Amino acid sequence: MPSTVIAQFTYMSRKSELVVTFRSGKRYAYEAVPPKVYEDFLRAGSKGQYFNRHIRDHYRTRRLPPDDPVLVS
Repeated sequence: MPSTVIAQFTYMSRKSELVVTFRSGKRYAYEAVPPKVYEDFLRAGSKGQYFNRHIRDHYRTRRLPPDDPVLVS
C-alpha cells in the first residue's frame, strides 16, 4: 500500500468506521463509511487521490491520539 501521505488504514465493519494513519503520525477516524467506499479505497491505485476525492470532507471525522489502540471488528 505505498502512499506518500497515508501510512496505513483499517476498517471496523461493526462501526462502519475507517481509521487512517498518516505518515505525519496523525490518526483520524471517519464515521459511517460504507463498506463499498472502503473496498474501493483498498483497490485504488492512488490511495491519496482516492482519499482526497471520496473520503476527506465527506464523513464526520475525529482525531485519535497516536497511542489509542484500534480494534478491528
